[in-house]
Amino acid sequence: MRPPLALDSRASGVYGWMVSDRPDISTVGGLSAAGYVYRDLRHEIRENLLAALSEGRDPWPGMYGFGRTVLPQLERALIAGHDVVLLGERGQGKTRLLRTLVGLLDEWSPVIEGSELNEHPSEPITQSSRDRLLAEGDSLPVAWRHRSERYVEKLATPDTSVADLIGDVDPMRVAEGRRLGDPDTIHYGLVPRSNRGIIAINELPDLAERIQVSMLNVMEERDIQIRGYVLRLSLDVLVVASANPEDYTNRGRIITPLKDRFGAEIRTHYPNELEDEVAVIRQEGRLVADVPAVLLEILARYTRALRQSPSINQSSGVSARFGIAGAETVASAARRRSALRGETDAVARIVDLQSAVDVLSGKIEFESGEEGREQAILDHLVRTSTADAVRVHYRGLDFGPLVEALDGHTTVTTGEEVTAREFLDNIPSLDGSNLYDEVAARAGAVNDGQRAAAIELALEGLFLARRISKESDDGETIYG
Repeated sequence: MRPPLALDSRASGVYGWMVSDRPDISTVGGLSAAGYVYRDLRHEIRENLLAALSEGRDPWPGMYGFGRTVLPQLERALIAGHDVVLLGERGQGKTRLLRTLVGLLDEWSPVIEGSELNEHPSEPITQSSRDRLLAEGDSLPVAWRHRSERYVEKLATPDTSVADLIGDVDPMRVAEGRRLGDPDTIHYGLVPRSNRGIIAINELPDLAERIQVSMLNVMEERDIQIRGYVLRLSLDVLVVASANPEDYTNRGRIITPLKDRFGAEIRTHYPNELEDEVAVIRQEGRLVADVPAVLLEILARYTRALRQSPSINQSSGVSARFGIAGAETVASAARRRSALRGETDAVARIVDLQSAVDVLSGKIEFESGEEGREQAILDHLVRTSTADAVRVHYRGLDFGPLVEALDGHTTVTTGEEVTAREFLDNIPSLDGSNLYDEVAARAGAVNDGQRAAAIELALEGLFLARRISKESDDGETIYG
């Protein structure tokens, strides 16, 4: 017997891989002749995941920091066929991780053409589809769904109803003459319409408890109940959900019977390694200018310092979006300068970092005793993060010639609207020293903008080490 059709889980338009052509089989008879093998959803996900692992392919593209913690737990849960709930603070990548599950589905999956519940030709679950298969046999038309169509996401809100998730009686169909007891009078909700696919419910505790109760039969018996109907639909659906820890989200909770029906409860976390934090910022940030790697590192260190600070409410978390938004703000400051001053290359510098600090304070929550000290706390953590990055990247360089050149009469001026060329023309010459070249080489600078960014960072490091002074006023900074 031939293997199942179109099972290459590397192909996905959702994640930038190539999408193969839709199969040209159009009838049940054609499926049988091609040797198509039916697998239920959990077997499909399990076998595709195991195939990816055995071949050394990454089933979780774009996920950083979870490789030794969250991902092995999730893989075990999927291999076991469990429904999964992810618990973690905001900005830990829960939703992104759920969306990567799409890559574990077959690229193309056959359904009975016109089926409201996307029924598989080999396993129809409604009476009307069974009747069609009996009447039409091998000539029953088949349609094909791409894997991206088999993932449904629902943001749980307090006003979500049973009709939204499960379904309700459609009064228009009753008015057309159907009997009230006719299953055809039912308008199905998101869960039944996700048959043969994955439904993800974000912020699950926000669902009212009576709505969570409506999920119990779906999660265990795989049937649905609508206004007195008990429809024995053998739903083939994987339910996954995300939630913040209950000790922080006081808006609601996951009721105990529903928690019991999830086979796996997995805790997520922020990246443990600095490199992973930087990778997340680089991947997710929509940067409109060049942001040197060391600046991204400073933002990552800043984010991590906030997560460790006793002045910050750690139960609310410091989202990865903090560092991402910071990088985007720094990049936009550089782009603004290039537009105002006609720079060819828009490159962010350390002088742009303050613009990010000024706008990001609203994304974190301070402890109640820190009222009035918020800005001082943020500025202090930026300085320590910058100093740490300077020590790592410029360790071993002799900055004595530069310190001597700034003798109290010579100064270096930079600012939000000072171009890279103006900055470079303003730095003192260092006769007999190639310090500037060494600093630029450490930063991998290849143009004036990157060279200016590297040297400006070195000046900031000297100020933080109290070897030179710094004065800032009205968007202008003077080192001397």
